[in-house]
Amino acid sequence: MAFVWGLLIGWATSLLAAVAVGWVVLRRLVALERRARQAERLAELGTLAGGLAHEIKNPLSTVQLNLQLLQEDLSPANPAYPRIVNRLNTVINETTRLREILDDFLRYAGRIELDRQPVELNEMLEELVDFFAPQAQAQRVRLRLRKSAEPIVARIDPKLVKQAILNLMINGLQAMQGHSGDGSGELMLSLSTRGDDAVIDVIDTGPGIAPEHIDKIFQAYYSTKRGGTGLGLPMARRIAEEHGGSLSVRSEPGKGSDFELRLPLKA
Repeated sequence: MAFVWGLLIGWATSLLAAVAVGWVVLRRLVALERRARQAERLAELGTLAGGLAHEIKNPLSTVQLNLQLLQEDLSPANPAYPRIVNRLNTVINETTRLREILDDFLRYAGRIELDRQPVELNEMLEELVDFFAPQAQAQRVRLRLRKSAEPIVARIDPKLVKQAILNLMINGLQAMQGHSGDGSGELMLSLSTRGDDAVIDVIDTGPGIAPEHIDKIFQAYYSTKRGGTGLGLPMARRIAEEHGGSLSVRSEPGKGSDFELRLPLKA
């Protein structure tokens, strides 16, 4: 009898264990199914948003063109000419800004296809510094480049990586607006290697990033700057991650920020 009870207790214990495992598995399956539905819904919303942005761009282009034609047709002899031109310029500027926001959104939401090429990163950064120098000089910011002592070649999409670094440079320049107006502001690009990665640091001497903001700056449409789209930093990070790299930031309020872009050398 004791043997039978032992068998029954063993079977019952095994059955309860199987039920418990089955319940855990079922809960995980339900959670995975819910996530799959959410991902499918998000993908659908992304497609709809992209389509909507394209649909808005078409009539917006027509509005911009007609505003310019209307401005050309105005006669300076009209007593209200200065006031009308001023208002037209305001509308033209706002429609241009809206178009730029739509273009940024479509680039960020669209699919990224990399055109990888072997690129010597010292040379690429030199080109970026030459291109960006007039903007830095106009704001009385010193622009410096600290190159690697040895050539560093990585297989990257040069157009996209340049875009990511330019976004970081623009972000640094904007951060120093009004903070280093005495000409003491400095924006530096530095290239080095760490392990199997090429590391590009974009360092500014701006006000730094407050601790309550630092975890949010890579979120889409989050911006502490007036007029910013909030897509520059998220787009830079997305480009880095599409290359198998990363983008992070170290910042100290009152001293500046260091954005570190890592790109794998063995891609």
